[in-house]
Amino acid sequence: MTARERIYLYDTTLRDGAQTQGVDFGVEDKLRIAALLDELGLDYIEGGWPGANPTDTAFFADPPQLNGAKFTAFGMTKRAGRSAENDPELAAVLGNAAKAVCLVGKTWDFHVDVALKIGRDENVAAISESLALAVTRGHEALFDAEHFFDGFKANPEYALECIRAAHRAGARWVVLCDTNGGSLPHEVERIVREAAQHVPGSHLGVHMHNDTENAVANSLAAVLAGARHVQGTMNGLGERCGNANLISIIPSLMLKADFAEWFETGITLDGLKKLTAISHAVDEILNRPPNRHAAYVGQSAFAHKGGLHVSAMARNSRTYEHVPPESVGNRRRILVSDQAGKSNLIAELENIGIQADPKDRRLNRLLQIVKEREFLGYSYDGATASFELLVRRLLGQVPDYFRIDGYRVWVERRHNAKGDLITVSEATAKIVIDGETLRSYEEGNGPINALDRALRKDLGRYSGYIDDLELVDYKVRILTGGTGAVTRVMIESRDGKGERWFTVGVSENIVDASFEALIDSITYKLYRDGAKV
Repeated sequence: MTARERIYLYDTTLRDGAQTQGVDFGVEDKLRIAALLDELGLDYIEGGWPGANPTDTAFFADPPQLNGAKFTAFGMTKRAGRSAENDPELAAVLGNAAKAVCLVGKTWDFHVDVALKIGRDENVAAISESLALAVTRGHEALFDAEHFFDGFKANPEYALECIRAAHRAGARWVVLCDTNGGSLPHEVERIVREAAQHVPGSHLGVHMHNDTENAVANSLAAVLAGARHVQGTMNGLGERCGNANLISIIPSLMLKADFAEWFETGITLDGLKKLTAISHAVDEILNRPPNRHAAYVGQSAFAHKGGLHVSAMARNSRTYEHVPPESVGNRRRILVSDQAGKSNLIAELENIGIQADPKDRRLNRLLQIVKEREFLGYSYDGATASFELLVRRLLGQVPDYFRIDGYRVWVERRHNAKGDLITVSEATAKIVIDGETLRSYEEGNGPINALDRALRKDLGRYSGYIDDLELVDYKVRILTGGTGAVTRVMIESRDGKGERWFTVGVSENIVDASFEALIDSITYKLYRDGAKV
């Protein structure tokens, strides 16, 4: 077999990802994410732009210790009117301990004329001199050819002249950037193939943005056209619509036959099994819920709902799954719903550790209960913790840890002592544990928050089990119209280990529906952690 060609993977989460709306990395965040990226087995980790802001400056002052990846600094080519040696911004980028340096420069003649307002030859010289200086200073040099695809479409000869200059100056990688994300796969393949006639594929890379939802497809098309270096971010983070998502690119390169046969990455198959955990860990650091429908790593990526579908899967799972879920650290989920048959039910019971005999008559009863409850408004395909509790309660496996003898929630709108109009939410709960009645009172920033705080304020000897329990998402859906509408509440909870689970409650009263979901969440945590009655 012919030796496979190496594809080098470059992560720019810590810079491009920081441009995502709502994302703001601290130094500690950057250190934790860099460690995760290094553990995955990436070739390059771009740390940011030293000197551009206090966070990046502090991060580069005490950089992470990486085991395999090359720590990389980002900056720009020298400014007009000064030499590369006398440019203070370039000096800040080159004067650090990063093994590699990626310098961005203009390759679209329109930008050179209108934004830089310098001669086109001067821009080419700036690219060449800056990269040559980076090489002289001992760095592995990369050139980020900004807006290359737009520049090529407008003036291909000038765009090619810019990347040729970077390559001649010693750039290890010349990275063609689709900066506004507007290119399509057929354009990318044609343009990269042409660029590879001027810069060898062994020195050619791409950086795609996702404004047409084609960043992953464009990156793979570029590899087929000759590029051997791919840049992107974890979970596709980035400004506007994001960057090429390495979480999707990596398994596509490693597991899809047309790529795996001809190419290899620096990530091992064991490393690939960490992909789901690392994707979710990055979201956890950013306090973002993971995308349940994300390719490869989402909770729904290998979820199956239809009964006939699941019956067929029992005979041949690859018919319905494009890769084994375990190969990327994910798992198959068989959803139980009013559309489900016995196959779904048995498969989901196995997922939660219950071995069921297909001939057991209780399965028919359980399936009937699920369908009856979903008719009332419950949804168990999205609330697996509530489903597990439903099953285990029917089997007599869930202890009665506590009993709620009653609760009360009220909201008062009034003027405070300063005369300002305020809204105050309060809740009380009467909880019986081991025959002892505990009464709790709490205020909250809303009635549900107040009730949640009151329920968890004092659970007696169980309090230690829920110290790290946190409600992270709360969704309400009105199922029927009118003021007496039936309401479904879905709650997402997590604990200090990063585990997440979903519970559901249904009632004509939104507070009572919330109460049901909250009690399931607490009970599930106690059962899962082995609390004893």
